[in-house]
Formats: sequence, structure tokens, C-alpha cells
Amino acid sequence: MESSILSLVPPILALVMVILTRRVLLSLGTGAIVGALMVNNFNPLDAAANIYGIVMGIIFDFDVEHVTFGSVTRAIIDEGFAINTWEFFIVLFLLLLGMMAALITRSGGSRAFGEWAMKRVRTRVGAQLLTVVLGLIIFIDDYFNSLTVGNVSRPLTDRHRISRAKLAYLVDSTAAPMCVIAPISSWGAYIIAIIAGIFATHSVTQYEALQAFLLMVPMNIYALVAIGLVLAVAWFNLDFGAMKAHEERAKKTGELFNANLGPIPGSQDDILASEKGKVGDLVWPIVALIAGTVFFMVTTGIEGTEGDVTILTIFENTDVASALVYGGLFGLAIALILNVFKPKSGTGLGTSLVIGMKSMLPAIYILFFAWTLISIIGDLGTGTYLASLVEQSNLHPMFLPVILFIIAGFAAFSTGTSWGTFGLLLPIAGEMAAVIDITLILPMMAAVLAGSIFGDHCSPISDTTILSSTGAGSHHIDHVVTQLPYALIAAGITVISYLVLGFTTSVVLSLVVAFALLVATVIVLRKWSANA
Repeated sequence: MESSILSLVPPILALVMVILTRRVLLSLGTGAIVGALMVNNFNPLDAAANIYGIVMGIIFDFDVEHVTFGSVTRAIIDEGFAINTWEFFIVLFLLLLGMMAALITRSGGSRAFGEWAMKRVRTRVGAQLLTVVLGLIIFIDDYFNSLTVGNVSRPLTDRHRISRAKLAYLVDSTAAPMCVIAPISSWGAYIIAIIAGIFATHSVTQYEALQAFLLMVPMNIYALVAIGLVLAVAWFNLDFGAMKAHEERAKKTGELFNANLGPIPGSQDDILASEKGKVGDLVWPIVALIAGTVFFMVTTGIEGTEGDVTILTIFENTDVASALVYGGLFGLAIALILNVFKPKSGTGLGTSLVIGMKSMLPAIYILFFAWTLISIIGDLGTGTYLASLVEQSNLHPMFLPVILFIIAGFAAFSTGTSWGTFGLLLPIAGEMAAVIDITLILPMMAAVLAGSIFGDHCSPISDTTILSSTGAGSHHIDHVVTQLPYALIAAGITVISYLVLGFTTSVVLSLVVAFALLVATVIVLRKWSANA
């Protein structure tokens, strides 16, 4: 059952249930339970113990294999375990961001920024384009991008009655695509490090790792098409399907999300805002957050680098999770200072902080469920099974880029992690190229990167998808359902372009085809949207 086609059952089941029931926690929980039963030969007690161990393992740093009930608790009391810093720090950063956003609301900063921006950005198109531009500029890390851009843009997009689902799409479709083509980012450094290892293994000397990464950028067709498509969607209001329903409701009624689904992550409607708010009450905490995060990414990167310190080695060895927490503390401190000097609001500081933390609990719950399902999928060997399909294929070399794109898409979708897909499939792509045709190594690896982003955009268990929903203040299910058609359109264009690349080996021609298809798609969508 492990590393077989059956390993695809839990993630596909979770996605189908998300779409049919629109209940994210129930769907992810069902996928996790089914997966745990499959891992443990359908023994319910062993499956329950397995899930219990995984959840405890997310919090505490220890081996979760062969866990029985009570063993973890006893071990923590007897021996003590270190906190699992990555997951713990991400949760802590979400809580800090919730508190900071609550204080910005209390100070009147969000209201003041919305009023200021309305005078300068007068149209819905302008508000959407500003969001996209911010997403393209803040490419240093996808988590940071998703949460920061959503929080900064939300006051403006709310004033222009842009649905939260649309905002989540604008954020998500610029975050990962920009991070994967930017060498100076946490993603870029990680990918370059993998490439360097592949080149050393196969004695590839005609490229340096950084040079190869830059040469692969125009071959990462999905990322480029996704960015082009989101710009077109913002400029021409290309809304259809579920997205059109959200946008029409927002424009006509002012309802930015479906209230029937309950409170959304980041909702702070219970806070009474100060009438004396200024734009700086929003801007300075965000500036402090950005400056603090970048500063600590650089310092932790320098501390973690052995040997020569360069920009790339800094980003390769940086501790993103710690930097986010330190930057969040810095931003929260500035927000607290600005609130102290404000006239007393109807909502106290302590109450506002509690509301801010509570506003992030739905996102944290979803993350825990997703992390649990991801761990079980790892035990089932879903990624390994998909990778084996690539290794066992005997297709003509011209089909390899498109096949790798599709397999990487399924892997990232099924496992919820683009980084894990990079680490799994990039070495396999390098191995296949070394055996078949070493000149194909760059387009094959670029196809893996592109497919990983596509799968990440479609996956309801992807952490970047979850955090994009959180930053935008959208229900997670609404974001998944509304973004999926756009991701599939970009993927369809990419598949055709990779076939052209495989048959002609011309990067320029494949990009021309991708651009032509994108333009044609935009024309069709404009007519469709106008007539719908």
C-alpha cells in the first residue's frame, strides 16, 4: 500500500471533500484518519496513536514513530523535549501578526490608510494592481509575502468592495511564483543549493549553480504565466465561476466574504477603532515588521554560514521562522507604542490583544490539520510513488519537460509542499538528464519547479495557500475553489509550451507560444466575463 497508487487516496479524498462539503477541517481530518488507517493496516487504535504522536511531534521535537498513548506525555515529563521550532515559530508569528493587526485596527490606522488610499487609488482596478505590485516586490519569502501583502492591501481592497477571495488569489498568485524565480529569496537560495549538489554529483561544469538558476527563469513557464495571468485578471476584471459570484456579491451588497461559513481568520470586527487614527499607525508597524524580518534573516544567515559570506549563502542558511518571529515582535512593539499615545478607545489594549490572537486560531487549526495530513502522506510514500513514475518512464526525451511538470504538480498537490517536491524531484530530474541527455538538465529541472508551484496553488493542504487565505482574511475553502480554475488555465498554457520546448529545444519559441496563448486566453475570458 505504501508508495503505491493507493497513497494518492488521502490527499484526493481531502480535496474532493473540501469542494463538496466546503468544510476544511472536516475534510482534512477525514483525509488524515483514512491515511492513518492505511499506514497502520486499518487498526483503529494504532491509527489513533499515530495521529496523536504526529500532533505531539508538531509541537515537540522528537521521533513520532511507534508512539503509544501516554508514552509521549510521560516522556515529556520524565525527559523533556525541545520545542519543534519551525512549526512553533510559524504559529507564534501568526499570533504576533494577529495582535499587531488588532492594535493597528484599534489605533485607527487601517481606517486612516483606507481613507488615504481611496483618495489616491480611485478604482477597483487600481486597488488590485497595487496589491499585485506589492506581491511582486515583497519576494523575500512566501510566508512573509502572503501575510504582509494581504494585511497591507486589505483596508484598500475592502473600501473598493473587492472580495476577500479575490484578494487571496492576487496574493497567492504573486507570492510563490515570484519567490521561485528570485535568486535572492529563501526559495532561491534553497533551490540553488540543491542545483549545486546535483551538478557536483553529475560533474556538470559548464554552469555555476547561480548561473543555471538564472538560465532556468525563462524556462519556469508556469510561474511567468501565473504572474501574467494575475496581472490580466486585475487589469481586466477577469472574473468567472465561483470568483465572479464572490465579486458580484461584494460589489452589490458590500459583503466581502460568505458570512454563512462563519468567522474568517483575521476578523477583528469587535474592536472599536480610534477616531484619531493616522496613516502612520498602519505604516510604521508594517515597516518595522519588514525591516526587522529582513535584518534577522540576514543576521541568522550570517551566523549559519561557514566559510565565505555572500548574499546567496546568507539566504541559503537563514532561519526564516526565527526571523519572522523577531520581526513580528519588533512590529508588535511599534504598534503597542503607537497605541499607548492614542486617546483611550472603547476597546482596551488587553482585550484587543486577545481578540487579535483569537482571530488567528482558525488558520492555526487548519495548519495543524494540514501538517498532520502531510506527515501521514509522507509515511504513505505518496511523493516517492510519484517520483518512481518519472524514473520508470521510457518516454521520448522531448516529452520529459511536460511529464516532469505534471508529475511535480501532482506531487506538490498531494503532499502540500513545493519545497518537499523540489528536494524529491530535482535530483531525479538531474539523474534522468545525465542518463538520457545532459543538455536537457536545465529545462527538466525548470519543469519540476514550475510543476511544484502549480500543485502548491491547487492544494488545500499547502501552507502557502492557507497563509494567503489568512493574510487576505478569506475563508480557506473560498480561496481554494476560486483560485483553482485560474491555476488550471495557467497549467494548460504551460503544458502546451513545454511540448513546444521539448520538440524544438527553443526557449524563446516556447515563451512566444506561452505569451500568445495567454493573450488569446485573456481575450476569450474578457468576452466570457462580459457575457456571463
